[in-house]
Amino acid sequence: MTADPHFADTDSGFAAALDSTIRRIDGDSITLRRLMAMIGEQGLLMISGLASLPFLLPVSIPGVSTVFGLAIVLIALAITLNRMPWLPERVLDRDLPAAKLRAALERGAGIVARVERFVKPRLTGLTTPGAVARWNGVMLMLAGILLMAPFGFVPFSNTLPGIAVLLLSLGMMQRDGAMVIAGYAFNVITIVYFGALIWLAWVAGTGIGDRIAG
Repeated sequence: MTADPHFADTDSGFAAALDSTIRRIDGDSITLRRLMAMIGEQGLLMISGLASLPFLLPVSIPGVSTVFGLAIVLIALAITLNRMPWLPERVLDRDLPAAKLRAALERGAGIVARVERFVKPRLTGLTTPGAVARWNGVMLMLAGILLMAPFGFVPFSNTLPGIAVLLLSLGMMQRDGAMVIAGYAFNVITIVYFGALIWLAWVAGTGIGDRIAG
């Protein structure tokens, strides 16, 4: 990728751009490189938002967690550093099942359309360039890291950070500070949820150990 990074808000709605992208997915497989080419000048935040959608649904698509999760983290790092992202060839060119991905994105598009009705420019101080944009990039990167946490078999472990990624991406794209705050909140909720899972696992492990020792 050699084009300049595009971090600004977009004039077209995310749902409309997503619908256009979905209609161009064909064949047996598709790569992240091709998806990024389809989205083109509409920007990195739109790619992050699109990458969050499969995690909002109770579906399993081989390879998507690694490819999309890492892509979100690296794109967020690029936004934080205000430069074009570097993505490994194995991430860009890994084949993903087109039919399953398209079905997940079509279902995700319905969620986006409902959420986007409430998106509008407000609290714009939370979406300004510079230090605020970099902080939002850090929050997006945190959501991507949480999305890759090894809790995929636990209910809501992908959904919560996926929602954070979508809200942060939409908020930054459309200059909606309220959506950005909601993205922060879902990061916090995810951390608390993961912390509770770890604590419960530790308590269960300690109880089993005590019974064995007794």
